[in-house]
Amino acid sequence: MSENHPFISVIIPTYARNGQVTKGLHAFTQQQYPRDRFEIIIVNDGSPEPLAPLCQPFCDQLDIKLVQQANAGPAVARNTGAAQARGEIFAFTDDDCRPDPYWLSDLADCCRQFPHHAIGGHTINVLADNPYATASQLLVQYLYQHYNANRPGARFFTTNNLAVPAHQFWQMGGFHLRMPLAAGEDREFCDRWLHHGFEMHYADRAIINHAHPLTFVSYWQQHLRYGRGACHFHLIRSQRYTGSIQLEPLSFYVRLLLYPWQKKRGRKALTLAVLLTISQAANALGFIWQRLRTNPNQLELPENHFGDSGDLAHRL
Repeated sequence: MSENHPFISVIIPTYARNGQVTKGLHAFTQQQYPRDRFEIIIVNDGSPEPLAPLCQPFCDQLDIKLVQQANAGPAVARNTGAAQARGEIFAFTDDDCRPDPYWLSDLADCCRQFPHHAIGGHTINVLADNPYATASQLLVQYLYQHYNANRPGARFFTTNNLAVPAHQFWQMGGFHLRMPLAAGEDREFCDRWLHHGFEMHYADRAIINHAHPLTFVSYWQQHLRYGRGACHFHLIRSQRYTGSIQLEPLSFYVRLLLYPWQKKRGRKALTLAVLLTISQAANALGFIWQRLRTNPNQLELPENHFGDSGDLAHRL
């Protein structure tokens, strides 16, 4: 590994968000990191919309590789991208994210200081006028405060701002292939990372700007999906540990509903508290629905089991 500039593979799963991908690539052209020390691997997760024409204008500035797979969800797509990656470090983000110009530099600095850790950065909602996007990011912020309060001792990072050493990614088996939704695969990955005896470090200087516009309907659907993903996570986790599923104590949810008043005032705080309440109702319904229709035996997979490396892979 180069002491100051490890080679980083940025892996981005995408589905039918070509406009967002274009904005993300433009942000990567602003990276203050040597251009010959990172690559971008975009995994098209079964979307019928071609990406090559949109990526072509950036090819004189960025090392871009496009990979095509049948629709299987972001967890499998990330494994597919990792199978094509050359990097010493895998950096994961999403198609609706735009990295700060120093994102890769800050991740590389943390990887040098904490060479065997998973590094999770700080994500900022850039749609401040969208209450649903604000509430979703506020929930993530609360979870980071709850699970990552101790340094060292972080326990949860989202996959839109995550970097891990490539050899440890392979060692612990990548993302679980029985996490088909864009929900819960990050919790399962982090839990299994810790189960392997690896550590995690929160890097608040490594910033990703997140632009995910939501309506009430899409907000409800998102958190319903999170509940379904949580069910998958708990059932998979129960195969590693004995005992019944342990939910968070009541105090966790009380603090969550009071959390908006630490960030906002008046009507804005009330609106966010109501939306967080709705998110937890949707989450609970999704969890129950998924639990009633899931056979836990269908979730079993051997360690180090990856999906295929994509139906088509080419570097632009």
